[in-house]
This record gives sequence, C-alpha cells and structure tokens, in this order.
Amino acid sequence: MLGVTPDLTASGEPLVIGVDEAGRGPLAGPVVAAAVVLGRAIPAGLDDSKRLSAKRRASLDKAIREGCCWAVAVVDPEEIDRVNIFMATMLAMTRAVAALTAALGCETREVLIDGNLTPHGRCADWCWPARAIVGGDGIEPCISAASIIAKEWRDRMMLEAAAAHPHYGWERNKGYGTAEHMEALRLHGPSPLHRRSFAPVSQLVLI
Repeated sequence: MLGVTPDLTASGEPLVIGVDEAGRGPLAGPVVAAAVVLGRAIPAGLDDSKRLSAKRRASLDKAIREGCCWAVAVVDPEEIDRVNIFMATMLAMTRAVAALTAALGCETREVLIDGNLTPHGRCADWCWPARAIVGGDGIEPCISAASIIAKEWRDRMMLEAAAAHPHYGWERNKGYGTAEHMEALRLHGPSPLHRRSFAPVSQLVLI
C-alpha cells in the first residue's frame, strides 16, 4: 500500500503532502485514506474524484501511482465500529501520512487535507504541520491526487467484497445505502463487512 518514486526520495526537499479519504458514508466496507506527494511531472486533469468519469479516474489513478509518491491506509469496519467513523477517518489519514513520510525520510513542510478538520490534537501519532482546506480535492492538485487514489483503492476493495457477498450489489453501490442495498439488508441481514454502529444496520439487527 505504498509507492515511492526514486527521483523524489533523492531530492531531500521538504514535502507537501495531500491527503483525502474515501468511504466515510457507506454502510459497509472500510474507510480508506491516501497521502500523495506529487512527482515532477504532475498528471494533467487532476480534480475531485467525484467529478471525474470512471474511465478518466482509473487512468489518473495509474498515472499518479506510477509517477508520484503515495501511501494508502485502510481502517476496517470492526475498527470503525469500535472508535466511530470520524476517528477512523482521522486514524486512516494519520497512518497514510506516517507510512509515506517514513518511506521518504524527508522533512514535511505541510500536510494539506480535504475538509475542515485535521488529525492534529485528535490522533496521538499525528506530528506534522497540517492545514484543512474545504473543497481542497478540487483546488489543490496533491489533494485531488489523494482523492483519486483513495476512491479507486476503496472501489477495488468493494468489488472484491461483492464477489464474496453477492446479495448487496456492492459492485454498483460500493456499500452506500441505496434502495437495493437496504432491501438486501432487510432480506439477508448484515454481513461481516457491515458497520453495525451505523443506524440503518443497527436498527435492522434489532428487528
């Protein structure tokens, strides 16, 4: 879950890292965070992953992973249920940045995070200068790259999960609470990958 580009690791320059997450709202599956340091040749067309077509997003994901330094961290549903989804997101971001900075071995100038909050003061292991940017995934290229990596990584995980748990339509809804997913939950109950702390799942467990 780590990719390092040799020319960047040799530069020794302070790093600017972009961070974003995918999977905060679904009823099933993990939350995934990505941390990215852009390479010298920045892929053209970076944007908020939600604004990109599936084909364009997949193409950019490949370009980013081949030409940039990146790390991905995954927090599974069991841990989400234990610590809550907000803290799980903060933990995923912290773990992704920790893995990337450890691999690169360079000073970190700043970590740019999509949203309005950072893990600073919330996760004990967070130790980097950080700035939250609302809408950052559409403004800052390094955050855009992180949003693409995180979304594509999580989508691949949910496609694999759909093969093991075919009732819920995860290949289409990626774990979000669509009508199809909710009906399958009602008929089949939750799987091991469902977040039992989320109200639509916990309420069905009690029925």
